[in-house]
Amino acid sequence: MGRNTRKRRTPLATKAIAASAALALGGGGLIWANFYASAHESNNQSWGGNQTKAATAQAATISCPDVGQKLTNVPNAARQGVATELANLDKQITEAYTRLASTRQSQTNDPSFVQNAIVGPLKEKRAATIDRIRIDIQRVGGSFDNALKQLAACTTQTANQTTAGGQQQQNGGQQQNGGQQQQNGGQQQNGGQQQGNAGQQQNAGGQAGNGPAAADFVDITKVAPNVQGKPRRLGNASTGTFTTRCGVNANKNFNTDNVIVAPGVTNGAHHLHDYVGNQKVNAFSSNNTFLQGGTSCQNRSDLSSYYWPVVRIQDGTQDFDQNRDGGGKEGNVGKILTPVQAQIKYVGSPASKVVAMPQFLRIITGDAKTTTNGLANANAHWSCTGFENKVQLTQQYPICPQGSKVVRSFAFQSCWDGQNADSANHRTHVAFADPASGVCPNGFKAIPQLTMRLVYNINPPTVQNGQVKNAYAVDGFPEQLHKAATDHDDFISVTKNGLANKIANCLNRGQNCA
Repeated sequence: MGRNTRKRRTPLATKAIAASAALALGGGGLIWANFYASAHESNNQSWGGNQTKAATAQAATISCPDVGQKLTNVPNAARQGVATELANLDKQITEAYTRLASTRQSQTNDPSFVQNAIVGPLKEKRAATIDRIRIDIQRVGGSFDNALKQLAACTTQTANQTTAGGQQQQNGGQQQNGGQQQQNGGQQQNGGQQQGNAGQQQNAGGQAGNGPAAADFVDITKVAPNVQGKPRRLGNASTGTFTTRCGVNANKNFNTDNVIVAPGVTNGAHHLHDYVGNQKVNAFSSNNTFLQGGTSCQNRSDLSSYYWPVVRIQDGTQDFDQNRDGGGKEGNVGKILTPVQAQIKYVGSPASKVVAMPQFLRIITGDAKTTTNGLANANAHWSCTGFENKVQLTQQYPICPQGSKVVRSFAFQSCWDGQNADSANHRTHVAFADPASGVCPNGFKAIPQLTMRLVYNINPPTVQNGQVKNAYAVDGFPEQLHKAATDHDDFISVTKNGLANKIANCLNRGQNCA
């Protein structure tokens, strides 16, 4: 989907967009696999030790158009079926990626192998899935754009035809935070792409061979300040705050589902989530079960679900899901890190009063597929304690100085269309306020803005000779190469005992509540 004209970017979101399509969530991906000339290597080898492996081989990529964000007008009666089929598209990409990564010798022996054995069959599967989406929509009287059928084909790319993560901003790339700058120390985020004597080479890096790479990290002390001021508060601003304390998921409430995007589909996320707040959230949860789920929040009236992909340290260790879907089987490897802090705070609008969040409102912020889709919907913010008011990174992970902790933060969409708790593509029912004025787009109402701040105690990675030691990375779809820009966060608003109104009233009165 092209960028939604009703949406305004988050104040901390990057303005840079990769030259390829700005498509977003569901049914699209970039398949990337290394294959090595050394025939004696195991096809499923997991790299041990605490240093990423230096690959000196070509890389094959397959870029698949994203279907989900084109579907902006799906009848409610068809949404479950459509969501299931979009999850099938994701599964097909994952399976194709796995096949691409495990057939290195066949690809070396037969130049047509990728096209004949992987890309061609993938197109046929995608075409059939897209047609099932058409049937689901038309069966209940909806309209289907036949142009979507053209999204079935995936294109093969070589390493020198893609940067596998969008164009890196350097030295003056504007971010939309009232002129916020994104500067990344001059390092390009290109999946570790290197030029060697034998021609184009690719080092995707990472303990599982699919990232992160050395170029995905930057010493934060060498990045110029890029955070600028917030919008000026108007006379009718809602200046209060409301903090809800829900813990750090110390009880290890995990799953690889995503009930917003892929309801009813086990492992619909293909990566692991931390959950705080509502304790009964999985692919099969519903609005009714949310109300029965219990909560990790101190305020027992806050049954909302707050969930995000886990962060792992890639030091050669394995975790409980090393041999499971969504975990090691899909390239998400290493020790899962629990945040040492998880701050959840609702803030007001600088331009107006806010209305209460509607019950069961769903919001996704960021894009788990920026490696494929470009940065139009990216909303990742990485920094270090002591630097948060100076530097925020979207496309790279920070290397923090000794004594400083890694911080990932989120500022959710703060404008609501006034009618819908969700939308077909999970984006168009909410929007960002204008970054300069804080005003919502026409037809949208200001709601309490959910902000989250997650702090991690991570020994600083080191980069030497193009390799990163003790890398860390956020979980993601296997073909997304664990890029920092793929970070995202999910939220379902569930409250009782009038809590939603209490939050809005607190913000509107200018109080600081908890």
